Order: sequence, then C-alpha cells, then structure tokens
Amino acid sequence: MMRPRAKQYVVARPLYSEESFTEEHEKVYRHRKTMLDHIKQYFTCDAKRAKNAVLSLLPVIGWLKIYQIKEWLLSDIVSGISTGLVAVLQGLAYCLLASLPPWYGLFSAFFPVIMYFFLGTSRHISVGPFPVLCMMISTVVTRLVPDEGPPANITGFEGLTRDEQRVLVASSVTFLAGIMQLAMGVLQVGFVVMYMSDTLVSGFATAAAIHILVSQLKFVLGLTVQSISGPLAIVYTLEIIFNKITSANICDLVISLVIMVVVFIVKELNDRFKSKLPVPIPIEVIMTVIACGVSYAFDFKTKYGIDVVGHIPKGYERPIAPDLQIFQESAVEAFPIAIVGFAVAFSVAKVYSTKHDYTIDGNQELIAFGVSNIFGASFKSFAASTALSRSAVQESTGGKTQIAGLLSAIIVMIVTVAIGYLLEPLPKSVLGAVVIVNLKGMLMQFRDVPYLWRRDKPDCVVWLCTCFAAIFLGLDLGLAVGLGVELISVVLRTQFPRCSVLANIKGTDIYKDRKDYINIYEPEGVKIFRIPSPIFFANIEFFRNKLVEAAGFNPLRVLRKRNKALRMIRKLLKKGDLQWTSKGLINTSCGPIKESEDESNMEELDLPTDFKDLPTRIDWNAELPANIIVPRVDIHSLILDFAAVSFLDISAVKGLKTALKEFIRVEVEIYIVACDPYILEKLHECSFFDDEIQPSIFYLTLHDAMLQTLVNHPESTEKKSNYEKVITTVTIHHPGGRDRNAPDPETKF
Repeated sequence: MMRPRAKQYVVARPLYSEESFTEEHEKVYRHRKTMLDHIKQYFTCDAKRAKNAVLSLLPVIGWLKIYQIKEWLLSDIVSGISTGLVAVLQGLAYCLLASLPPWYGLFSAFFPVIMYFFLGTSRHISVGPFPVLCMMISTVVTRLVPDEGPPANITGFEGLTRDEQRVLVASSVTFLAGIMQLAMGVLQVGFVVMYMSDTLVSGFATAAAIHILVSQLKFVLGLTVQSISGPLAIVYTLEIIFNKITSANICDLVISLVIMVVVFIVKELNDRFKSKLPVPIPIEVIMTVIACGVSYAFDFKTKYGIDVVGHIPKGYERPIAPDLQIFQESAVEAFPIAIVGFAVAFSVAKVYSTKHDYTIDGNQELIAFGVSNIFGASFKSFAASTALSRSAVQESTGGKTQIAGLLSAIIVMIVTVAIGYLLEPLPKSVLGAVVIVNLKGMLMQFRDVPYLWRRDKPDCVVWLCTCFAAIFLGLDLGLAVGLGVELISVVLRTQFPRCSVLANIKGTDIYKDRKDYINIYEPEGVKIFRIPSPIFFANIEFFRNKLVEAAGFNPLRVLRKRNKALRMIRKLLKKGDLQWTSKGLINTSCGPIKESEDESNMEELDLPTDFKDLPTRIDWNAELPANIIVPRVDIHSLILDFAAVSFLDISAVKGLKTALKEFIRVEVEIYIVACDPYILEKLHECSFFDDEIQPSIFYLTLHDAMLQTLVNHPESTEKKSNYEKVITTVTIHHPGGRDRNAPDPETKF
C-alpha cells in the first residue's frame, strides 16, 4: 500500500522462508532444453528458417528493400565520392605502414569493400586499410622478408622480387586471418570481442599510434631506415634515425611540416564548424593534389632527391593463391590481426548503429570481414578493417547505406585503372605527413590516464600495461600481455571481493554496510555477512577467512576446544573429581586439576559435540569448573546475504558446506538469504543438504531472516536498550499449523 502524501510504502505479508514461500506460491513448470534439444533445433530447417538464414547471410537484401531512393541516393553519392577520395589517399599512405609498394593500398580499398557491401550489417563504416593492422602486417612482412639480408626459407619465394615476396606474405597472412574470422563467425563466437575491453583497445591503439609515428619519421625526414621487427624494435629504429638525423632531406622535412600544419588547422576548423559545413573540407586530398602538382612542376625527385610514389601500374594484377608455408610461419600473428581488425570495426559499427537506430550482428560481421579478407587477399590486398577518420567522413557527409561504400570503391577503381599515373610524382613524405596528422585522435588517448586513475585504478593499470607492452614488445606480444593483465585484474576483483558486515537502518527493512552509517541497529548475537561476487574455487578460502573474521571467532577452533573439554569432563566425572548437582558441575577435588593433553583420535574433535552419557547439555558460555576454558561464542545467528552471488562451482559448494557445518556445530544458527533459484537447484543436485544443513535455512529476503532470528531470540532486542528496536509488524507463517508454544501470529519488535 502506498501512502499518498508521505513517500512511504507499507507491506503486510507473512514472514517467508524459501520453503514456506514455495509451499504457498505454486511455480510454473518450465521445460529446460537439453544439449540434444539445442542440437536438434540448430539443424532443423523449414521455409521460414531458410528465408531468415538467407537474409542474415545477405543483409544487403534487408536494407535494399527499404531503400528510399529520393531521400537517400543523393546523400550516398556525395558521401561515396568524398569517402572515395579519402580512401585513395589513405590506401597509398597506409600501404607504406605495411612495408609494401603504395599502389597495393588501392587494392585494399577496393576488393574488401565489394564483399562487405553484400555481407556486412553496418551501413556506415568505411571498409579498407586500418593503420594498426598495417603495422601488424608490417611486423610479419619485415620478419620474413627483411630490408637487408636473405628472406626466410620459403619455397614460394623462388623467382620473386623482394616486393613480390612481401606482397605474397601480406596477402597470405590476410587470407589466414580471414579464414580465422570466417570460422569464428560460422561457429557463432562473435562474443570473443567482449574480452577486449574499451580500456585495453584504447591502450593498444595508443601504442600502435606511437609505432606508426616512428615508422613514418623516415619518410618525413627522407632517410633510408631498415625495417626492424620484434621486441624493442621501436627503440632500435629510433636509435638508427637519430644516428642518421644529419643526413635528413630538408626539402622532405619542409614539405611534411607544411602539410601537417595546414591539414591540422583545417581539420580543427572542420571539427569546430561541422554543424555549419555541409561537407567537411577534404584538406588531405587538396594538399595531396597541390603537392603532387608542385612536385611534378619542379621535378623534386631529380633536383632534391625526394623519394616519390613512382610508377603505379594500371589495372589489377592476376589473383594468387596463398602460401601454406607462410601460414605456418605467421599463424601466431594472424590471430591477433583477425581479432583486432574485427574488434575495431565492430566498435565503430556499434557507435553508428546506436546513433542511427538499427542493429548489427557480431557473428555476421565476422563472416563479412572473413570473406572480405579472403577475397581481397586473393587479389593481393592486405588486412581490412575500418579507419575511424574515413568512416567519420562517410557518415558525416550524409552516407545512409553501404551504397556510399560501393561508390567509394568505384572511385578507387577509377584511380587504379585510369588516372593512377597522376599520383606518380607524389612525395612519400606527403603520405607520411598525412598519416601522422591522422594519429591525433589515437595519441590524445593519453589524456584518459589521469581520468582512469581517479575512477578505476585496475582499468588504468590495464591501459598502461597494454600500452607500454605493445610499445616495447611489439603489437602482437603487447596485445597478449594486455589480455593477460586484463584477465588477472578480473580474477583478482572476483577472487578478493570487498566483503562487508551489514546492519539494519533503524525503523526500515533496509540493510547497509555498518561502517558507512551512524543511525544503525544491530541485534545482539546476530551477524549479517555479505559477499558481492560469485563463489568459486579461487575465492572459497578467501570467503571462509572473511566469514570467520566477520563472526569474530574460528568455529573449528571453538569446536575442538569444546570436544577436548567434553573429554576432560567425562574423565573427571569417571574419577569422581566432578559431580553433577542441581546447580551444575561442581569440583569435588581438593587440589587443582590440570588439563591433560589427549592427542588420541584427533579427527573426533571435528565432529559435533556429543552430550551422551551426560545428564544435560553444557552451557559453554557459563563459567566451567576444573580450570576448563573454552572460547565464548557471542553470536547465536549468522545471516549470509547471497544477493550478489551469481554462481557456485563444485569446489565452492564443498567449501561452503564445510564452513557452515563448523558454525552449526558450535550452535550458531545459519540463514542464507536472497539466493538465486538456480543456485538453490544446484545445491540440491550436489547433495548439499543433509541432517545438519537443512533447506529451511534459506529465506526470501534479508529482513525475513532478521525477523526470524528475533522471533527465535527475543532477548537480543531486550539486552540492547541503548538501540531503537526494529519497528516492524510481522505475521509469522506456520505452514504445518501453529505450535502452542509459538509466539502470537502478530509480533512486534
């Protein structure tokens, strides 16, 4: 009942344990599918499912049916032309990152786009070269075909030039990465990208940006620097650059600085006035055209010794088959390439799908990129993903669907087959400068570090470890280190959760950490313990230690002391040194009685205390005769809040059962509250319950359990007169009828 003016609610209901609630409220039976049911369903086919399968494998059919020609076509054409011009420039520039001849970047900006048009679920990302993947491809290329010295002993290299060998390596690695992506998509494991957190991707991308920056310095400075791969490659590369810095080409340096300054300023203006500009100014394309014209007019290559793009063959080259030996040599590097390429593309696609209100399918995206990379690699392109800046151009210029992507591929094709020769005088330093300017977004992610440190230190550690490992060990090993650190951080958070002892907020049914509030109520003899994580093999001992710490005593030690005391009492009774009276045990011996250390049958000390052969039970908290000392137990009830426990494994079930039995054997009542029904079911399946641990210890809510302890031990409220009592009216529920000695149906505390 809700009181209209006061912001309060009043509930009158019985006090429920899990058993009593189940008896009163009938559950709906739900048939649970077995593994065999899932397999049958997976392989069952009908007309509707076949239609859905076709639509899911060819998402292009779905959005073409709703394509609005009048509203969308013009926007897609403008977006496609703008994106295509950027794709041409980035294809040439990013290809240098992969240590390949520049024109192969045009292949990577064309072939993967065609396949993604049919298979992809995102309507806004621009598929093609991505700088981080280019660097990862370069690592494999320079390892198998170094700048100096013989290439790796691979049969497929025979009769090929150095550039052709590198192209074969890049396409083979891309083909293998595509197979991995396709396999993961078919096996429906698109969730694998969830293991790469935003923090890890951010740190990895920042490290990749630093690698890219260093790799472009040789073009900006006009130096000849051999490519180095492996751990500390960035350090050795910088050492070579600084040793050769006096040989830098001043003309290259001046051109690069001018390009970077102008492009940077115009990009900032684009960002600042993007709401007023119908189309962002394609400054990279403009500066490239100007630099190309100036270089041709003044013959920079001959007069100043500038390294230019050079001859660009017209048309496309014949397809090639991947090399199986390269598969064997590069399998370790191909997997992170597949994962990173998909993770980056999926992250960008998710942003745009949320913005424009449509759904994307992670597994279908894996299939799309897998097929795109396999198809592209057959025509000598290298790994494709999506570049953030290029996708931003496609979306911000009004792109509505992948028709814009298809048109951008047509622009790239026109350059490749017809006008590519116009780019031959383009200085490579211009491409290097364009790449460096586009790194701004990734490099500025260093600003996230102080924020992460203030908000979440473990996440900050993941970022820093991933970044520095990727910088100094290489991108592939750095990614592995980052994943390892991330896994360790997750394990540590669940292995050592922040357990707490709760207390009642006076006059309510709310329970909070007693360290955080002043106005709280704790009935004497009751402890409420909360563990905010799953309980499994790695943290069960931590859980037991924290439980003992919260209780204030070790129940196993107390149990052993009590059983030792019982042994001694039996012996003294047998000798006549102790005697039972109406007042209890009386010492009849004249001299002092020394406690004997009986070490026989030590395993019996862990069994429940047995009062057989004794006239009555012993009050362990009373003063015992004959120098017998047993630790006091100041609590009578222990409530475990399982609201945040999502699962238990077998080790946890065994450990929990042992811990609870230890408390029960020292006469502490156990209550477990807010337990998930599936955990309860698992406890039944694992034979958790026996003569000592009964299902009746489980209660619906924490307040139900607390009220039950007060019903069972009313003295708890009477002894603490300095605290306000829990103001609650409770209807005590008796499923099997009401006992004569039970309290009244309505009891106030």
